[in-house]
Order: sequence, then C-alpha cells, then structure tokens
Amino acid sequence: MKKFLLLLHEDLEQINDLSPKEMEALFHAHMNWANQLAESGNLISGDGLHEKGRLISGKESIVKDGPYVESKEMIGGYYLIQASDLEAATEIAMTCPCHLWGGTTEIRQIMEMEEYE
Repeated sequence: MKKFLLLLHEDLEQINDLSPKEMEALFHAHMNWANQLAESGNLISGDGLHEKGRLISGKESIVKDGPYVESKEMIGGYYLIQASDLEAATEIAMTCPCHLWGGTTEIRQIMEMEEYE
C-alpha cells in the first residue's frame, strides 16, 4: 500500500458563514468519515489545523504570519491515508465531507526513500 496526504482546502468565507449547527454537522461528518476510513484500514492519521500559523521563507528565514497571503482559502486539515494507487486514493478522497461545504481536496503521494535508491 502507498501513502497519500489529503490536504483539505477550505473556503474561509464559507466556513466563517456556517452556523453553530452547521459547524457541528461538519465536525460529525469528518468524525464519521474518519471512522469509516479506520474500519476499512485506509486511515493512518488526520487532524484539523488552526487557522493561524507562520511562514518561513528564503535563505534569511524571514518569518511572516500566515499560512496564507491574501487568500480566501486555507488548509483546514489533513488526512494521511493508505491506498493501492492514486486512483484508489482519489476514489476515497471523493467521499470526503469537506466537499459538502465547498472545500477541495489535494491528493499527494508520499515519496518513499526506495524511489531514490
């Protein structure tokens, strides 16, 4: 099995406009989905991410508040999953509840060191 990182891109305006009831529904949808992934053996880990963070860039390691600059999107969380290939990971990601609230999912395969030997 290969490992894939699912990065959940959230639309800040849409997330901020959710009512408390909708936020609770979003939370429960993610918990239920994570439980399903765990039961199927595909889930390795996953968490939500705080909105605020830092960016460090350049040789001089310039620190900026972030993680986004003039963007209405942020990475709201991630799932680390395992699947046989990119197609299988895509099928899994298509059922992610973030899409119900206007989010998008970026799928990236984790590089294995054997690929470079």
